[in-house]
Amino acid sequence: MAKEPNNRGRRERDEAPEFADRLVSINRVSKTVKGGKRFGFAALVVVGDQKGRVGFGKGKAKEVPEAIRKATEHAKRSMVRIPLREGRTLHHDIEGRHGAGKVVMRTAPTGTGIIAGGPMRAVFEMLGIQDVVAKSIGSQNPYNMVRATIDGLLKETSPRMVAQRRGKKVADILRRNDTPAPAAEAAEAAEA
Repeated sequence: MAKEPNNRGRRERDEAPEFADRLVSINRVSKTVKGGKRFGFAALVVVGDQKGRVGFGKGKAKEVPEAIRKATEHAKRSMVRIPLREGRTLHHDIEGRHGAGKVVMRTAPTGTGIIAGGPMRAVFEMLGIQDVVAKSIGSQNPYNMVRATIDGLLKETSPRMVAQRRGKKVADILRRNDTPAPAAEAAEAAEA
């Protein structure tokens, strides 16, 4: 009985969930040399599975398709998981910064849609967020805006994460204060 080669790792990688990608910006750069100018291209790409994972990457090459391919590969290697509420919006309002870029992201009710500028919109669409209100303050550089958006998203915490950190149950964290606080009860008793 011949032993089959172990190709399971490669097969599992090929069957990985397909990612969507979005080209955010392409920049033509030139280098002046003795004979004239040499042109190259720099691409910024955002990749995500639209179910809570997103990453961005940049690539440089002499040709546009090669730059995009390199950026996509880099983005797939740098993916992060972000907790989403009901799979459609953020758990809470957050701010993100990178360099001079600052972004503010707010949770939104169902039906709001994605209200955000170009590079931020690409990140939200690839992440799978359907309802969010966002504003970019400061740098309009797409690299800084994407990095600031990812920085803010990494700061987001879900009730499950908070409960785990505090050693409590999710129900204890999300419990509404239906019963009045002891101080309020004492104040009401003093008035009566």
